Amino acid sequence: MDVLTDAFAWLNDPLNWTGRDGVLALTATHVLVSAQAVLLAAVVALPVGLWLGHRGRGATVGVVVANTTRALPTLALLTLLAASGMFGNPATVLACAVFAVPPLLSGAVTGLGDVDPHVRDAARGVGMSGARRLWTVEVPLAVPSLAAGLRTGAVQVLATVPLAALVGGTSLGTIVVTGFGTQRFGQALAGGLLVAALCLVAEGALALVQRLVTPAGLRSRERAARPAAGSPRRRRRPSPVATDAADRSNEPAAPR
Repeated sequence: MDVLTDAFAWLNDPLNWTGRDGVLALTATHVLVSAQAVLLAAVVALPVGLWLGHRGRGATVGVVVANTTRALPTLALLTLLAASGMFGNPATVLACAVFAVPPLLSGAVTGLGDVDPHVRDAARGVGMSGARRLWTVEVPLAVPSLAAGLRTGAVQVLATVPLAALVGGTSLGTIVVTGFGTQRFGQALAGGLLVAALCLVAEGALALVQRLVTPAGLRSRERAARPAAGSPRRRRRPSPVATDAADRSNEPAAPR
């Protein structure tokens, strides 16, 4: 309880929120580094994912290869980059971008893979080229999966960027590392709470963006399908005529 009390006392101190190393400045840097990492990952993952999903071949292999990057811990990658002479936020952007590639790639491949083949055939039948089918038919229908992959990758990066403080970077992780270094565990806990709150805010904001960018037709189709999938099947009541006929069939026959 003492650590929790110290954490709230640290958060309630106005001096900890202002200045170059204050919460507001560190939060801005944290968000900037995260945005750069997600943008770098999107530049690499989205073109490859759209190409694999449009072709319909090699998508599984591409996703599996991308997911192998998750086996490499971000802290280990940061250590390797630091050993090669890359420190601070540039190393963090590169390491977190590698970590964000799999969800972005999976979202693109899955979104285009779920497009109805009949829709593709109809677009091909009216004479659309492959590039036009991709950008005017397939990508709009894949927007929910694309947005979901971006949302997952962004939140993962926001939660990973605090490791930048271990290689000389600047983020909300600086508060955590400084707290542990000075044995002010309340400060370290306060930094962890700030990171968690930032991730929750980003999750909610990106969920709203995902809903807004989803075409209205897809949203209405999802709303129409949700009650049908979630509501239990009602048992049909037998009609009074059928009940009366069944009762009569069960009556014993009258003696002759």
